Amino acid sequence: MMSVHRSRPSFVHRSFLHRLSAGALLPPVLAVAFALAGCGDKSSSTPHAPSAEEQRYSEGEALWRAQRREALITPDGWTTLVGLHRLTLKSHYVGSSERSGMRLAVGPASLGMFTRNGRGVIFTPERGLVLTLDGQPLTESRVALRSDLDGAPSVLGFDDGRGQLTVIDRGGDLFLRVKHADALTRTQFKELDYWPPQLDWRIEATFVPHPAGTTLQAVNLLGQTETLPNPGALAFQRDGRAWQLELIDEGNETLTVLFADATSGHETYGQGRRIDVLRPDAGGKVVLDFNRAYNPPAAFTLFTTCTTPPVQNRLDMPIRAGEKIYGGPPR
Repeated sequence: MMSVHRSRPSFVHRSFLHRLSAGALLPPVLAVAFALAGCGDKSSSTPHAPSAEEQRYSEGEALWRAQRREALITPDGWTTLVGLHRLTLKSHYVGSSERSGMRLAVGPASLGMFTRNGRGVIFTPERGLVLTLDGQPLTESRVALRSDLDGAPSVLGFDDGRGQLTVIDRGGDLFLRVKHADALTRTQFKELDYWPPQLDWRIEATFVPHPAGTTLQAVNLLGQTETLPNPGALAFQRDGRAWQLELIDEGNETLTVLFADATSGHETYGQGRRIDVLRPDAGGKVVLDFNRAYNPPAAFTLFTTCTTPPVQNRLDMPIRAGEKIYGGPPR
């Protein structure tokens, strides 16, 4: 069992916000999405014109979806993952050549030696390579690499900045996480698919606080059981029934809902989806917007350690809102 409380980068890039205009992002199909999602009169063949509120909401959804796509395919986004290598020995010689003890999918034929050193790693680069460390030229013959257990991990750059390597800690096991901008999962990225936005899936929930220090357990894709900070739950009504979803505090400005529902595995990603929500307001209310349910990184690449939804958040109703299953190239 392990306790996890790591910061997770938001998928929204602030620099991207001011480069976009809502008008340019609003495709015609999204502008009439509310009408197509159901207007209450099934006998009418003419969709109703969206209200001003629906139009504003549709524009906001278009912007949010564009930001999500941009974050996934940036040169260091989740779709650039090409490797996850566990450090099982004291030292590993790493490179893309067949002679390397730990072989990279892409990168220099001989990158160097990685040696475990407590919770971190000592890296000895191959002579003559042009590398960077945290964006600066690497000139040392030996350097300590921080893992993500200590906050932001050290970033080792190679291939003129197209490749990145970091050390991550999962339950005391150390892994090399490798990214490359030329990954097929990025260069052959397929568009995301969503249900039309539906205002009735934007629900005002009530925050139910837990005693300080409360945690819950969930399993990650490595098979490890994680112990996660659980500050409270969201209680809400849907289809005449009362529902509740447990919250996870990952150390960000927002709280996280990991959930699965009756669409998981056929209409949506099999290991569930995520929603980021604002922390409760003064009245204990939280907007739970299922239109912004999105797939975890594991939906796009095999090289992740994503946490799966806890048993408490597996709902026996279909939530046909938000992001659908990804239909991109083989991972």
